[in-house]
Amino acid sequence: MPSLKPIPMRDRLPDEVKAYIVCGLAAYSSPSTVARAVKQEFGVDVSRQQVESYDPTKQAGRHLSERWRVLFERTRTAFRSDIDAVPIAHQAVRLQMLWRMAQRAEEMGNLMGAAALLEQAAKEVGGCFGGGLPQYVAAEPREIGRDRLEHLSQRFGRALTVVPSGQQTGQQGS
Repeated sequence: MPSLKPIPMRDRLPDEVKAYIVCGLAAYSSPSTVARAVKQEFGVDVSRQQVESYDPTKQAGRHLSERWRVLFERTRTAFRSDIDAVPIAHQAVRLQMLWRMAQRAEEMGNLMGAAALLEQAAKEVGGCFGGGLPQYVAAEPREIGRDRLEHLSQRFGRALTVVPSGQQTGQQGS
């Protein structure tokens, strides 16, 4: 495989590569991340500094042509407004990921990791904490099932508190 050599001047890059660089930077990718992606996508070795010269928000990009500035601004605006296109921006996706990670941690015997992930999930849904320990809320203990409740209590000890219906979760201890 022939070695790839840096292209010394940005004017020698094909427009397709320039557009790729501008769009990557507009989407908040770091210059080194974009440089690696350019090498992977196009087989062109560009330096981090060369990539940075396509970012009009940086000193290195102060002389960027109007064409690339417009593309940068349009891409950045679209990126900011299209947060719905990013799956992790949705609470349900984050909770699903936390659930899978907690299951895996428990399967591997990492109970502290599983407890931390359960805590993160409770934070994600909001308002489920008091006194620094997670409080997993159920209407009545019997709704969970006494066997399951006992199992969870043994595994997570004090971290699991069932609050009977009609009571507010709040600070533990006074």
